[in-house]
Amino acid sequence: MDRAQKGHLVDELGQIFESSGVVVVSHYAGLTVANMQDLRAKASEAGAAVRVAKNRLAKIALEGKSCESIAGFLTGMTVLTYSEDPVAAAKVAEEFGKTNDNFVILGGAMGENALDRAGVTAVSKMPSRDELIATIAGMLGAPASNIAGAIGAPASNIASILSTVEDKAAA
Repeated sequence: MDRAQKGHLVDELGQIFESSGVVVVSHYAGLTVANMQDLRAKASEAGAAVRVAKNRLAKIALEGKSCESIAGFLTGMTVLTYSEDPVAAAKVAEEFGKTNDNFVILGGAMGENALDRAGVTAVSKMPSRDELIATIAGMLGAPASNIAGAIGAPASNIASILSTVEDKAAA
């Protein structure tokens, strides 16, 4: 790799570190190509991405970035899992790590906050952006359905009373 390519790669990694809501650093020694393809596919489905980069170049790209604290994790064979959604990459990494013993999560960063192994696990258990939006939409719709039920309730009560009175009159 020549100097220009390295410069381009450092710029690309810098963009990743700046624009990602979360970055998870893991060791991947011993994973097969098929395992890595599976990880990439799962990450893509969740709106995350996976990147293997030279640690030295990644450390250069981290200089001056808010997530500079993850530089200490960049030793050995490391892979970066990242996403704009602050939860997606952590969820993907945790799920993949459960089924692959060779995938070891070291830590990560969520904005300026450094995450250790337990921090990544905690972030992965949080609801994703889409889940939160669905919950909020459900909460916003609940009052309307309650009002509709309250408006319709007196009519159904009157109908059942009339039905009871009619049954008594017929008997």
